[in-house]
Amino acid sequence: MDDKRRLDPANCSVARSLAVVGERWSLLIVREAVDGARRFGEFRSRLGIASNLLSARLDALVAAGVLDRVPYQEPGDRQRFEYRLTPKGTDLRPTLLALLEWGDKYLADEEGPGVVVRHAAAGDEEPCDEPVALVLECAAGHTHLPSGEVYRAPGPGARFLPA
Repeated sequence: MDDKRRLDPANCSVARSLAVVGERWSLLIVREAVDGARRFGEFRSRLGIASNLLSARLDALVAAGVLDRVPYQEPGDRQRFEYRLTPKGTDLRPTLLALLEWGDKYLADEEGPGVVVRHAAAGDEEPCDEPVALVLECAAGHTHLPSGEVYRAPGPGARFLPA
């Protein structure tokens, strides 16, 4: 980065993202929603999370626009809510996959990872079933970028600290 001015660290999308999903349970709730969980009881049983903590995290994810709270009612029961991923929530999938890949590389059991994400087929296509991997790609189409070839540069919303 040629620009010698120092970027204001308070104006950071990483920090803003962590304010929404940086707490452990929040991303695990999103993981379960990606895998099809919709109801409070499903999240609680899949995660083994205390009800009060789950309720607080669901409220926060709804307030952040990651989940929508949708009412439903079983015959003879009171109204309850389902939690469905919004487009904002669905867009967290690559983040989950990146964390999974990192964890598999550095933290998996000796036997290997507990989960392998695979490519299903869309529509009438034959299932591919091959493992999925994230790949960094620039706008020109270059892929598999080494970390030494990737850098942060000021964007259109950059703010700088006073000199």
